[in-house]
Amino acid sequence: MSLKDRLVEDMKVAMKAKEEGKVRLSVVRMARAAIKNVEIDKKQELNDEQTIEILARELKKLRDSVEEFKKANRPETVAGLEEEISILMEYLPQQLSEGEICQLIQETLETVGAQGPKDLGKVMKAITPQTKGRADGKQVNQIVRELLGKISG
Repeated sequence: MSLKDRLVEDMKVAMKAKEEGKVRLSVVRMARAAIKNVEIDKKQELNDEQTIEILARELKKLRDSVEEFKKANRPETVAGLEEEISILMEYLPQQLSEGEICQLIQETLETVGAQGPKDLGKVMKAITPQTKGRADGKQVNQIVRELLGKISG
């Protein structure tokens, strides 16, 4: 079953669950709408890999919103967004732990022969395909910067 088929099935289940399924239903509808918009723009059906990219983008938007609402001292909104994030995470591949990200980055640093902070672009270009949809790009970038800083210093 493709990821898009799974979203359709989960939407049906959430609709039948009435009140208990409201948050899940809205998250699934949001995800399906984002996917459909990209399909319309590209004029083609998306495969699971492309679908995961879109879901990861939506997850990033939700996480950014959580940060903004925390700054605005809106705990009730943050709680709702975190629930949406947990639902959306069910459709993404298992997220990498910080240790796994560091391991991948170390291997990539050796592979590309990084000499210091000036090689950030080269390292990010190599590591991004390995972490896409499985780790937050901001977190990956931050760890790469830290490790590159240690190389030069």
